[in-house]
Amino acid sequence: MKKTLLLCFIHGFKGGDDTFGEKSEFALHLAALVGAALPKVSVRAVTYPRYDTRGDLQECVTRFRDWLLNKVIDLEVANGTSSPTIDPSVRVILIGHSMGGIVAAETAIAIANETPVTQDDCASTAVNVGEPLTSGLMFPYIQGVLAFDTPFLGISPGVVAHGAEGHYNSATAALTHLTGLSNIFWGNYNQAAGNNGANKPAAALPAPEPAPEKKRRESNGWGWGRIAVVAGAAGALAAGGAAAYLGRDHLTTGWTWVSSHLEFVGCLARGAELRDRVTRMVRLKKELGVGFANLYTRLGRAASSKEVSMVGTVMGNERTFCNLPSRKDAGLWIEAVNDKAKDEIGAHMAMFEPKENPGYRKLSEDARNLIVKWSRNEWYERSIRTAIK
Repeated sequence: MKKTLLLCFIHGFKGGDDTFGEKSEFALHLAALVGAALPKVSVRAVTYPRYDTRGDLQECVTRFRDWLLNKVIDLEVANGTSSPTIDPSVRVILIGHSMGGIVAAETAIAIANETPVTQDDCASTAVNVGEPLTSGLMFPYIQGVLAFDTPFLGISPGVVAHGAEGHYNSATAALTHLTGLSNIFWGNYNQAAGNNGANKPAAALPAPEPAPEKKRRESNGWGWGRIAVVAGAAGALAAGGAAAYLGRDHLTTGWTWVSSHLEFVGCLARGAELRDRVTRMVRLKKELGVGFANLYTRLGRAASSKEVSMVGTVMGNERTFCNLPSRKDAGLWIEAVNDKAKDEIGAHMAMFEPKENPGYRKLSEDARNLIVKWSRNEWYERSIRTAIK
């Protein structure tokens, strides 16, 4: 049977197939490395479209899963597979950068649990930790989730301490109207809720926005509490330094654009949800053999040490974009050192740029080795060599 290993790239905020996907230098390089190491199968790369990266997380999972399903069905038809759900000729490696890794993990969990995902029931991907998983008849069949600098456990406190000053200065002018609005909303919201000082969530990558939601926003059909949450998130973006993700030119185009790109922010503020997601992925690895790893950035020689109020002094070469797990049962986390980057966000954004990341070659090889390890199994060995091109 002709078989295909599909490398599916899910880019980060404002990314595209030219920055992290089938047209990017890194994706082409990685696909070539994997293809050379796995000659029995056809290795193909696809990218989740850029225009589908806004809105709510679960809505993004819904749309991404439907999109992926169509891609895999097309390949199964081309391969002439007689029973794709029982013996699929296509297996998928979900590869996500930044928040794309969370979309990948949520998708793998939903598919493995055989839970239908619909726009009317977006919470259906939330699988209780103790619930049994499927017997292994996944479709599409997810062979692994490979994340690059995905904040599965939140963003490191050092990102704020080391990057806030410069990013705050550059973002203040663009976000003045939003931060001012956020102060008003959060002041009233906290007063009404009886809170002295609510913690605002850190920044994140958004996911797709459904048409009904977009139409409601354009008609100003927002509840006060919801606007307050999004406005508060805008303030957190500016103060936390993650406004580096946002282009000032887009911020002037109106509240609808900004709010749609901030809606996903709350994902990183829910600690229990973050930990549960990692626990589920570890279960997928143990029970179904679904690979799970996160290649996270760490600063190197170019970074300086600095005082972080929450944790004390952090040495320059210990600074990371992601919070790191304190326990061993959190999947495989592999550091990707950047000796040129001076701050965490710079390293995060330059992971796939050879000129800005001296560790680019090792990053590529580590990624290849993981994919090859996950894919060299009985499914691979039973493949014929004349795979489709």
